[in-house]
Amino acid sequence: MSVLLEFSMTPLDKGESVSKQVSRSLDIIDRSGIDYRLNPMGTVLEGDWDQVMGVVKDCFERMSEDCNRITCSMKIDYRKGRDGRLTAKIKSVEEKLGRELSKNL
Repeated sequence: MSVLLEFSMTPLDKGESVSKQVSRSLDIIDRSGIDYRLNPMGTVLEGDWDQVMGVVKDCFERMSEDCNRITCSMKIDYRKGRDGRLTAKIKSVEEKLGRELSKNL
């Protein structure tokens, strides 16, 4: 069962800049081997349910080592029989427009 999972996880007790804590999550995601796309407000993962939830869990466990309060938001999109949607969804929109989008993240 392949899903897209978009999430954003942020410590609430580390002040205004949290790039140090967020970068640790990106290291976990990148090393996981799962397909992902980083965007300015979060990260989108593509894989089976257990894979993507496992990566989120690993990020949470790492962040909770030195953060006392964490917020996490997630959106999950499942479509039966479809893989490669990180790029396919964007290509579909571009095909309908008849051009590539200039700000494609």
